[in-house]
Amino acid sequence: MSTVKLTVNGKAVAVDVEDRTLLVQLLRDHLNLTGTHVGCDTSQCGACVVHMDGRAVKSCTMLAGQADGASITTIEGIAKGDELHPMQAAFRDNHGLQCGYCTPGMIMSAIDIVHRHGGQLDEATVRTELEGNICRCTGYHNIVKAVLDAAGRMKVSQAAE
Repeated sequence: MSTVKLTVNGKAVAVDVEDRTLLVQLLRDHLNLTGTHVGCDTSQCGACVVHMDGRAVKSCTMLAGQADGASITTIEGIAKGDELHPMQAAFRDNHGLQCGYCTPGMIMSAIDIVHRHGGQLDEATVRTELEGNICRCTGYHNIVKAVLDAAGRMKVSQAAE
């Protein structure tokens, strides 16, 4: 057993876990943050994506101990109260989801894409960057529309801050 200390969605936590515990298990089973999904356990589908120190990581193949001391943001931590994050709002407005299983990981990956590419984002870049996220329902068209829409919203949001 080890104690993993990290900040999750702005709150400091310390959790005693077995050394083999994955980050996704710590989040879901120990902190009850079930928005982060487990889809494949092999880093193929992207349903488990969270942000660690501001960068997207696949939490199903990362040991919880590797996140010791890090700042983790999950899908539950991106909205400001009742106000959706611009990416969440864009997914809603552009119908970028159907069953919703992939949506949390897709949104977390998309936020990372926008942060890394900023104004240099186009459809081809979004499609290439989302190759590590699988959606079996939508065909990606509306997901790509949502990411591009959110990129504009996020620029406006950042300018207002």
